[in-house]
This record gives sequence, C-alpha cells and structure tokens, in this order.
Amino acid sequence: MARKNVFGQSVWFKKKIFQVVGRLVRWYLLRPNKVVISGSEILTKIPDQNVLFVANHQTIFTDVIAMFHTMFASLNGQIDSIEDSSYLKNPKVNVYYIAARETMEKGILPPILALAGAVTVDRTWRKGEEMIKRDVNPDDTKSIGMAIRDGWVVTFPQGTTRVGAPVRKGTAHIIKQHQPVVIPVRVDGFRTAFDKTGLKKLKKGVELSIKIGSPLEINYEKDSVEQIVKKIGIAIGEDHPN
Repeated sequence: MARKNVFGQSVWFKKKIFQVVGRLVRWYLLRPNKVVISGSEILTKIPDQNVLFVANHQTIFTDVIAMFHTMFASLNGQIDSIEDSSYLKNPKVNVYYIAARETMEKGILPPILALAGAVTVDRTWRKGEEMIKRDVNPDDTKSIGMAIRDGWVVTFPQGTTRVGAPVRKGTAHIIKQHQPVVIPVRVDGFRTAFDKTGLKKLKKGVELSIKIGSPLEINYEKDSVEQIVKKIGIAIGEDHPN
C-alpha cells in the first residue's frame, strides 16, 4: 500500500481508481453500446516501458478509459474483448495519459481521474477558448519523459476533440526526444454515443471501435518533425493539413 510511482502517487490508490471507474464505465462500453476491438494482440508483444500510444480524440475521458480497458484485458489473456471483467483485478499500473492541465482541474471528478495516471500539461496554443501562443513548459516535458520511461503513455496528438483538427508537432518532438515505441490507435463512435466529456450518454446502439495498429516505423534521427506528424496522421486516420 506504500508503493509509489515515479510521480509520488500511491500505486494502490491508482489501482483502486482503475477498478472502481472501470466497472462503472465498462457497462456503457458493452450494453447500451457495443465496443469492437481489433489488433489488441499487439499489446502483448511490446515492451513494458517506453511505449507511446498516439490516438485520435473524440471525447475527453471515455476514449482513454476504453483504451485502458483494452490494455488491461489483453495483458490478462483477453484478446479483442473486454467481456470478462476479471482483468480489472490485475490492471497495469504503469500507464499514463497526457491531458490539458485546465481540463483536469475543473469540477470534482476530473481531479480524481487525474490520479489514475494523468500527466497534465499546459497547451501551447490555447487557454480555455482563447487562442494563444506560448513556449512549452520544461516541467511538462520532463514529466512526459518520466512517464514514458516508466511505462505506457497515451497521448492525443490533435490536442482537442474538435472534428478535423490537425496533428500537432508537439508529439513528434516528444518522439524524437524520447524515442519510444509508437503505437497508433483509431477510435470511432464515441463522439456519437457520448457528449464531449464522455461522461454523459447521448445515444444507444452505437458501435464503438478501437483499432490498435502495428508500431510505427520511425527513424528517430533522420525523420523530420513534419515527417513524423504525417506518419501519425495517416496511422490514426487524421491526416489533416496544419
């Protein structure tokens, strides 16, 4: 119970959040709607650390929770399925996700969910609804590096749930600096089934899909930031111009 992760957070408490929130959300992924998973066998063949998942973004919270379910299930022998909830007894605890600091500080629930592995960062291009331009916070870069070295990190390189948003260069800089294994993920249906947060159900009977792709082929030294952005955009089905 005294074990801490690299950010000084209780691993026991993080595991309990995964289990409690996981059971609550799991029903919405299986009953009113139906999640269809493909490619999760790849998760059993990649390293335990230094892995970065890049995914398109449709809701603030439910996308990443569904991906965590997929990870936990596959690592406990359930490939492309979360039907048997026994995997929640043994969730992978060295998983993290990158989230906007302002999002995780609003309301009551987000700060709790943040304890389940959020690496919070300041957006460099937006604050609230205001478009801005500011330098990357070096503490944010350091935190992302710590999380990648410790385990698996999920990031949404578009940085927003807005339809048609381009892949931003920040993720490519992270990849060149830390050289992780990069796994692309495509999610669909979540925007139709849930509200923007993912915490409120909007429609039943929607097929939710999570497609795990093979590791991207990246030359960390020779590929430019622009080339990596292009590869990510194509892999997650979001190849939009900047």
